[in-house]
Amino acid sequence: MSVTWALPFNIKINSRSIKSVSPQIYKEIHSGTLKNFKEFWASLASELEWFKPWEKILDDSNPPFYKWFVGGEINASYLAVDRHAKTWRKNKVAIIWEGEPIDNDKPKDIRILTYGDLFREVNRTAYMMKEKLGLKKGDRIAIYLPMIPELPIFMLAAARLGILFTVVFSGFSSDALAARIIDSNAKAVITADGGWRRGKIVDLKGIVDNALEKAQVSKVVVVRRIGNNTRIVNGRDYYYDELMKDIPWNIYIEPERMRSEDPLYVLYTSGTTGKPKGIVHDIGGYMTLLHATMKWVFDVREDDIFWCTADIGWVTGHSYIVFGPLLEGLTEIMYEGALDYPQPDRWVSIVERYGTTILYTSPTAIRSFMKYGEEWIKKHDISSIRLMHSVGEPINPEAFNWFFNNVGRGEVDFGSTWWMTETGGIIISNLPGYYMIPMKPGSNGMPIPGIEADVVDEAGMSSKPEERGYLVLKNPWPGMPLTILNDPERYVKVYWSKFPGLFYAGDYAVKDEDGYFWILGRADEVIKVSGHRLGTYELESAIIEHPAVAEAAVIGIPHEVKGEVPVAFIILKQGYVGDDRLIKEIINLAREKVGPIANVEKAYVVSKLPKTRSGKIMRRVVRAVASNAEVGDITTLEDEASVDEIRRAIKEFKEELNNRSK
Repeated sequence: MSVTWALPFNIKINSRSIKSVSPQIYKEIHSGTLKNFKEFWASLASELEWFKPWEKILDDSNPPFYKWFVGGEINASYLAVDRHAKTWRKNKVAIIWEGEPIDNDKPKDIRILTYGDLFREVNRTAYMMKEKLGLKKGDRIAIYLPMIPELPIFMLAAARLGILFTVVFSGFSSDALAARIIDSNAKAVITADGGWRRGKIVDLKGIVDNALEKAQVSKVVVVRRIGNNTRIVNGRDYYYDELMKDIPWNIYIEPERMRSEDPLYVLYTSGTTGKPKGIVHDIGGYMTLLHATMKWVFDVREDDIFWCTADIGWVTGHSYIVFGPLLEGLTEIMYEGALDYPQPDRWVSIVERYGTTILYTSPTAIRSFMKYGEEWIKKHDISSIRLMHSVGEPINPEAFNWFFNNVGRGEVDFGSTWWMTETGGIIISNLPGYYMIPMKPGSNGMPIPGIEADVVDEAGMSSKPEERGYLVLKNPWPGMPLTILNDPERYVKVYWSKFPGLFYAGDYAVKDEDGYFWILGRADEVIKVSGHRLGTYELESAIIEHPAVAEAAVIGIPHEVKGEVPVAFIILKQGYVGDDRLIKEIINLAREKVGPIANVEKAYVVSKLPKTRSGKIMRRVVRAVASNAEVGDITTLEDEASVDEIRRAIKEFKEELNNRSK
């Protein structure tokens, strides 16, 4: 049985980029970068400042443990801070930070750091870590901080000293934190007395204390963010400001001359299945990829105001809040709290207040903005935006068009970037700063230069155009993982064993006739209906096309005859009522768009979906509830009550199925 598609393969929006080309011309340009991809990447790496040039571009003698720019010496902190502070940029604003609390419609907390300020703070913090905490090159630390300027400062100070750091998202529980401290063998934890989230204080130090009942470290540094009294363990815990008060403002710590292939940081995947994987990223290759993508994907200019709305606890924040923008000497925005707190227009007010020119946000955030309608956007002047991209999961065409028309004024280049913790940086995207192809709503565009990506079938053979398959990368790239910390065998098994010689991303995808990639979501988020494989993204995209729907999550529920049947959970836009007539309309639309096999068995209107505090829908939680499996750690959820709402709906549906069978 054939299945039609909900994806608009042939709908194109012409790019406004000066360097616009046809898809065919871009493919020819791209093909040229693959012929000598090692030399191509070396030309990009040579644009960075190296203490010592590399001896070999790529060591591929022990695949898949590739090493880039072997023998070269470099330091990420130097690239992000020093090289700007010793030029006119020392007086240029590096970070505009805004805290969450609001007073009379104005933010209570704003901090401005120039590159000169950042240079001083990073050096002073590095001195403190070295002389007062006794940390040295090769040691490891865990950083558990809210979105405050001290977070990038500690990351850059650690990089300066050659200390391997792991940033733990400040929404994780004490158990999750303890597991990461133990696995990374951290000697110290950097935390705060608390952080703000939707007007409430998150007791970070209390969570650290609970974690340290299971894990052990020698030192804990506490940044005062809230001003609360916290429990201080003598000989172990120290307030950051007290450690720093006698350190001279002009102290200088020579950056360590790190090998290109040395590890920069460890970042653990979310751990939705099994033990979290500690992905280890190098320095030289990683910084090269960020340099390239900041130029190509974001088309950065000296006067840009760059805002990535992610949390630094995730890889997006590592790459495109800390290292990427600072590497390029940009002015960027950091925001502490929820994008819709205390009003749905908080994010737009930030864009207007600071004149944001480049906006990098998530499809989930965009869909939540849709829920509130256009009126909140119209209250603000956001004409400063000249470029937009999304990240985190596939963006459905409806959300693309809404954002393009209402935020981008129907004229701003808007891309959907694909990458993941493991790739280090953006791999597939439209490229306004290189050669831009026409935008297709919902597509991720084509692979960036130097990257050979493909969609393959179960046998590892290239799929036909518009035929679903698995996303793979065919050649090594700068920024790829060194390994999984403490478990190299798992690194091989997870990423390199399904298709030997190819990096398996774990995503389901399609490549269309023009060569555009459409990422359909995780391969384990496929529903098998009567032998047909349906990606949840396809169904969700079709459902969201209905004008009443703001967000949707689709999962498969076991069925005696069909194997699985799709069940949808829907959030409606303001002003709509989820009566039987509307639900039937939505179900019929999904069937019309995707095909008869994609009949949604049941659709529930809910007030909230299980989301992380960074705005990503936790579909694994919904699936776990549906299958009566262990839900696991849900402390990262924005609202844990959302799980109960899903649970009640699934219970109702299963009872209905049982009654039918009787």
